[in-house]
Amino acid sequence: MSRDLDELFDSNRRWAAATTARDPGFFTRLLAQQTPQYLWIGCSDSRVPANEILGLLPGDVFVHRNVANVVAHGDLNALSVMQFAVDGLKVRHVIVVGHYGCGGVRAALLDQRIGIVDNWLRNVQDVRNHHRTWLDSLAGEDERLQALCELNVLEQAYNVCQTTVVQDAWARGQQVVVHGWVYGLHNGLLQDLKMTVASLAEVGAAYGLALGAMKERYARRRRAADRAPGG
Repeated sequence: MSRDLDELFDSNRRWAAATTARDPGFFTRLLAQQTPQYLWIGCSDSRVPANEILGLLPGDVFVHRNVANVVAHGDLNALSVMQFAVDGLKVRHVIVVGHYGCGGVRAALLDQRIGIVDNWLRNVQDVRNHHRTWLDSLAGEDERLQALCELNVLEQAYNVCQTTVVQDAWARGQQVVVHGWVYGLHNGLLQDLKMTVASLAEVGAAYGLALGAMKERYARRRRAADRAPGG
């Protein structure tokens, strides 16, 4: 075993000992059946750990992560996680969480070739293409990247609402609310993008309102920049 891996096991032992000293019942409680209220669908980026960001214990949030937090209708992995969470664990909230500065979203924005993941990121390129005219109207690459990170969250949250898992839950009267959030690596804060959907009848209107609010936020920013000295 390499020295690097030895260090991981040493770190694990220190963490387990410190956790037990701080909270003697921690691991005993984890043995109980998990009863999370939240399903977090986020990016694989190692800088975006769901439990730590939310300040929750491991049993409090069920997590699915992939490159660029995509919800593709043919992705049996994501759909299986969603069904287990909604049908089995009875989570009440499904939260799609993107993050600013996402490398996958940047690659999709700029048509960067990486490898096999290019095929996966085609899902994000579809989002880019759908909103290309508006994205091209923004000030520069940084702003377009930030905007596409947000647009991708809205589109993937919309996709969650279109899955048979969520629609069947709504049809049987189960309370499931879908949300779209984005995380700031620069400040550690979550931002609600106002894509909040609690029933099939709300999907279209919620998406439209969230998209409109997002575009207005960028328009206000542009107006403020134009009014500033030298703008």
